[in-house]
Amino acid sequence: MTRFEPAPQPGMPGPYPGHVVRVHSLRSINENSDAVDTQIVRQMLAAGMHALTGERRSEDAWARFISPKDVVGIKVNCSGAPRICSRPEVVAGVVENLIAIGVPASQIWIYERFADQMRTVNYPAHLPSGVHVEAAEGQYSRGAVLGYDPRTYVETSFFGEDDTRSNLVRMAAERFTKIINVPNTKEHQAAGVTGCLKNIAYGNFSNVARSHRSERTFTYSFIGTLASMEPLRSRTVLQIMDGLAGVWHAGPFSRYPQFRFYPKQLWFGTDPVAMDHQLLDLIEAKRKSEGVVSLFDRSPEHLGDNRDPNRNAFIREPGHVEYAAGLGLGIFDREKTQVREIEI
Repeated sequence: MTRFEPAPQPGMPGPYPGHVVRVHSLRSINENSDAVDTQIVRQMLAAGMHALTGERRSEDAWARFISPKDVVGIKVNCSGAPRICSRPEVVAGVVENLIAIGVPASQIWIYERFADQMRTVNYPAHLPSGVHVEAAEGQYSRGAVLGYDPRTYVETSFFGEDDTRSNLVRMAAERFTKIINVPNTKEHQAAGVTGCLKNIAYGNFSNVARSHRSERTFTYSFIGTLASMEPLRSRTVLQIMDGLAGVWHAGPFSRYPQFRFYPKQLWFGTDPVAMDHQLLDLIEAKRKSEGVVSLFDRSPEHLGDNRDPNRNAFIREPGHVEYAAGLGLGIFDREKTQVREIEI
């Protein structure tokens, strides 16, 4: 249920369907200390935006998506925080570029669903004065509904539950004119991966954990269904994947250090499906190098304690990415996808 009409050209898949830019730098993050090189991140952001848009000036590249009149929400991911999250150095770099094209700090929000997760990252210490940091369930307790729009929701029953509605974050419905999605390179125990699609979907709606309460989940279709809802689909105009560090097993959290890894990359695009297809490849390759079962394995015999990388709490649904392509959110076909690699 939504009262919002789609934009003439929705933000997803946007003006660059099937295009992904991957920028890599060995110097971006120190694997031992987790220290991020801010200057290198700035260079990576500039290189990625130039390559995506074809613009020579950073200001012109960012202006393709955002104007000084926009109220911008930057959707971060903090479920693996503090070690694995949308890094504050990356988020600060995005904010720096928005301010450079004339967006006032007071019109920029860093947002997430849960305040307790956001607090572990301490975004305000890295941001200019005036930028807002807010959680949908921030001043309210977890499970509170006041941070959600009662008039924009997806209603479905998975197992006869009493509460069958998932409502859109109120900020996304009532405040933002544009959204920039900044997910992480992470495996997800139920969905397979938690990248652009899941961050913008489950990160913007209430009451979503019900879709994966048992071994066989409903994430296959629910993620794309949420992401395709208006105004989310139209307003999400840019995807920047923070792949400085990631999780290859037992995600989306990062409770076990042995499952962290360091791709040392930032990815850029407007097509969340093409981006997440690359993420599937990245996580699958890492798992193969570790000699463990595939993301695509559906054998009940591999259910169990996920401290063992050959065990998992759920039967994963990485097919949610291709399903989202069928909803018009992007391009999954490899032959129609262009990936540009840049080294800094």
